[in-house]
Amino acid sequence: MNIYLLIFFMMLVTYIPRAFPALQSKKRKLSPYWERFLSYIPYTALAALIFPGVLGIDPSTPIVGLMGGIAAIAASLFDFPVILVVALAVIAEMIVYIFI
Repeated sequence: MNIYLLIFFMMLVTYIPRAFPALQSKKRKLSPYWERFLSYIPYTALAALIFPGVLGIDPSTPIVGLMGGIAAIAASLFDFPVILVVALAVIAEMIVYIFI
């Protein structure tokens, strides 16, 4: 029983700091600068997900990582959702890896 209480309180401690700003942001309007700044966060997260995969691919076939990166850039230019961009990059890498 103690372990469940521990898990519950750990969940509460991590959830409250995440939920509080989201609940407070509905009450106040951000400046255009901060709106624009926050709009770049998904692209930054995308770069953090894709770029290590481009560099960490098999050294004997660097074209695979390059094509995955190009697919991710192309998909993000069309404003696809982040999860779809990541999926398309992985699919592009798999296709190139199969045919090389």
